[in-house]
Amino acid sequence: MWLPVLGLIIGVILGLFTDIKVSEEYANYLSIAVLAGLDTLFGGIRAQLQNIYDEKVFVSGFFFNIVLAASLAFLGVHLGVDLYLAAVFAFGVRLFQNIAVIRRILLTKWTVNKEKTEKN
Repeated sequence: MWLPVLGLIIGVILGLFTDIKVSEEYANYLSIAVLAGLDTLFGGIRAQLQNIYDEKVFVSGFFFNIVLAASLAFLGVHLGVDLYLAAVFAFGVRLFQNIAVIRRILLTKWTVNKEKTEKN
């Protein structure tokens, strides 16, 4: 579980300290790919907390989601439709759902640990 978090930290640090400019025509592709990656990252954290984490599922889902999201944005551009908005909506909803589940799991674990320490 630490590997995805380490990758996120390294990516954020590199993003903050490098002066890489993304062309405006690729901004939609990059933003949707980042959103898909974050969705997969939080899904992996959720799976780890639920003890159902599988590295193969995580890695394949990470790349599949990014390629799918970028492909939808690409197809939308060529059709003249803002199709990337569908991917933004889908990944945004999943991202917030994963964060909500993570929050509930952590709150439950915290409450159980608090009750155990109060009993002792």
